Amino acid sequence: MADAFHVVCPACDAVNRLPRSKPARAAKCGRCGAELFSGKPIELGGERFKRHVARNDIPVVVDFWAPWCGPCRAMAPVFEQVAQELEPAARFVKVNVDAEPGLAGEFGIQGIPALFVFRNGQVASKKAGMMDPASLRRWIAEGTGR
Repeated sequence: MADAFHVVCPACDAVNRLPRSKPARAAKCGRCGAELFSGKPIELGGERFKRHVARNDIPVVVDFWAPWCGPCRAMAPVFEQVAQELEPAARFVKVNVDAEPGLAGEFGIQGIPALFVFRNGQVASKKAGMMDPASLRRWIAEGTGR
């Protein structure tokens, strides 16, 4: 196991190298000084999304959603709760499929909410529909191998 891992800054998209020997929760970006982990999902799209999926050494958990979608709005607080509990072990991201139809098409999103876990830049797991916090935590653990 490497003595450090890479995390993309949610503010400036710089790739930061974090030592495993120090707590990551308090880490700040070496370029812009922003907190690397706020315990809240970050909204991404386009190239920013691709950079976070490709360059984070931690799993990236993604909620593909839309503002008009009732189940998506109901899933949002569950996703936020689990993000607060599990960061910095994973990065939590939201992608608005109305604003990012290209990403929705690229990943074959047909129903929302659609949840994906990416590891090493690849889809490790995906699931459509709502989940309660316990089910979401369990699904993430299965998808990340943790």
